[in-house]
Amino acid sequence: MAVPKKYRDSIAEASDNQLVATIDLHSPCLLIYTLDEWEVIERKLMSMPNVDPQARLYQRLLLGHATEMEIDSQGRVLLPALLREHAKLDKPAILLGQGNKFELWSQEAWDANRPEMLDTVATTDVSEALASLSL
Repeated sequence: MAVPKKYRDSIAEASDNQLVATIDLHSPCLLIYTLDEWEVIERKLMSMPNVDPQARLYQRLLLGHATEMEIDSQGRVLLPALLREHAKLDKPAILLGQGNKFELWSQEAWDANRPEMLDTVATTDVSEALASLSL
């Protein structure tokens, strides 16, 4: 996968070209973090109680699939087959900036899920926090 040029400098500055990808537990996509952001998530996951079965499941899936990747000199990263299979990645793909992370979707999955996401937003009452955004 080629990382868009506009993000490369900030990724290089934040984490020396190191990224971590893992699966999204609720959507057929991958979550991609800079290494420094991932370390925050990893600490939170590891601080969860191991006696909680749901916490263990999240730890197992998110940490177990987490893969460190390095952006090469041409701005590319190699995504492992297991992660590509989870997101059903084939060309083309969609990379969505999400503040502290990216989501990587197959074009097909994005096109299939986007209408449902838009319908959900249109028919769901907005929380007070979201209402304060004044979009």
